[in-house]
Amino acid sequence: MKVTIDENSGFCFGVTTAIETAERELQKGQLFCLGDIVHNGQEVERLDKLGLETIDYDDLRTLHNVRVLLRAHGEPPSTYHIARRNNIEIIDASCPVVLHLQKRIRETYLKHHGTDAQIVIFGQKGHAEVIGLEGQTNNTAIVIESLRDLDKLDYTKSIYLFSQTTKSVEEFHGIVEEIKKRKSGIEPLDMELGTQDTIFEYHDTICRNVANRVKRLQDFARSNDVVIFVGGKKSSNAKVLYNHCMEVNSCTIFVSSVEDLTPEIMEQCHKVEKVGICGATSTPKWLMEQIRCSLEDGAERLQFRV
Repeated sequence: MKVTIDENSGFCFGVTTAIETAERELQKGQLFCLGDIVHNGQEVERLDKLGLETIDYDDLRTLHNVRVLLRAHGEPPSTYHIARRNNIEIIDASCPVVLHLQKRIRETYLKHHGTDAQIVIFGQKGHAEVIGLEGQTNNTAIVIESLRDLDKLDYTKSIYLFSQTTKSVEEFHGIVEEIKKRKSGIEPLDMELGTQDTIFEYHDTICRNVANRVKRLQDFARSNDVVIFVGGKKSSNAKVLYNHCMEVNSCTIFVSSVEDLTPEIMEQCHKVEKVGICGATSTPKWLMEQIRCSLEDGAERLQFRV
């Protein structure tokens, strides 16, 4: 059995920057992080041992005169307001791609504020990034997670569509086509009930550094007999990339830690020639290395028994 780690898997630029920032700032003293710095329990635990204290919004409101790290996902304006009020020093590690998206949504909101235009975000409701994006519209944006949510929209009114940066490009364009279809199907009489000359404007704001991983990841999955996909249970990106692996290799197994490698998984891997290990943009390289070592050690033990 040959075990290979996908060289293109692992932290994206935004997550890498946030973690490096945390490690650097921890050397200066006490540091809090608003929410899990990354959607990976093992990495959060590692940084916790270094002294990074994870807090939530309720904690933030009660803290004063401390330093708080903002993770790559970005934050709504209300977070910065609380920080100013409580004399909190913000260490801002928001991803530049997310900050640019926030700016575009904010500009669109201000331009059409006071009209019946709808700002729509394709993303995961409750996800940290989406909360930050909603905040740019004073929480008036409509969040859609799938085609099933499109009934929330009023097609007699203008629609401005954006996307969470880690969503699937294919799913996004499926949403776009369905909205086009529904708007074109409105009868002229119905259109008169809404704003005249309504428009549908969409912006593909998916991070290309993430999206471009899909083809390489699928090529990697095809080249192996069994794929061990390593990702955090909370990670939206992990779910998306895992499904892309499954599309081309049905022998793809989702694990979050070494403890998830059951005897059945070990035996399945031992029976094939090539096992590939890959992960999400929130998966640390050291965790994938742990998985590889565990698989190789398990294979040696099985061979010894035989």
